[in-house]
Amino acid sequence: MSSIENPKAVVLVSGGLDSTTVLAMAIDNGYECYTLSFDYGQRHRSELVAAELLSKSLGAIQHKVIQLDLGAIGGSALTDMTIDVPEPQETTENGVIPITYVPARNTIFLSIAVGWAEVLEAREIFIGVNAVDYSGYPDCRPEYIQAYQAMANMATRAGVEGCKLTIQTPLIDMTKAQIIARGIALGVDYRATVSCYQASPEGLACGLCDSCQLRKMGFKNAGVVDPTEYQK
Repeated sequence: MSSIENPKAVVLVSGGLDSTTVLAMAIDNGYECYTLSFDYGQRHRSELVAAELLSKSLGAIQHKVIQLDLGAIGGSALTDMTIDVPEPQETTENGVIPITYVPARNTIFLSIAVGWAEVLEAREIFIGVNAVDYSGYPDCRPEYIQAYQAMANMATRAGVEGCKLTIQTPLIDMTKAQIIARGIALGVDYRATVSCYQASPEGLACGLCDSCQLRKMGFKNAGVVDPTEYQK
């Protein structure tokens, strides 16, 4: 079992700005962090490389990469190479979910995180979902997280035996600028993160996709020089 002084936590990391900040926050709060990434058929592997390197550099106890194939069901520009990644003006309008949404992604990711948390006897899962500066994904909303947490505590041995699981979402109400400011205060090297939906094999950002635009605006609003390396 984890000690009271050093509780264990599973942290979902993608290699991007948000999840890296969450990891830094969890470590700063005294958690022994076990990081989890997913090779789910996304367009590039550079984010997986970033996730592993950042997990190690920030002090995670262990890092796992789980192999999935969400490309087999398709339905997203991030897993189906026949669907173009849209530019921002083509994304969320009038409540329409953009084509960069990956069907059931966070539900699948959290399910595996819950399983590993049970094995580790961890009581906390951290995920970097955000309901302010985001692309309109339904599985980034507070009500989704609350519903999932309730389900997880009904569906696991740990939950039934009274060892309740908590899903921590420290970024849920923060703007991108606030997230960046918090990460910089914790020493996060954002140059090493990869947020782009269609990054190059070297991790260079396209600068055009919705994720890149949100990231650019975040640094601008935070009054911080954007360290991102962009494709020429």
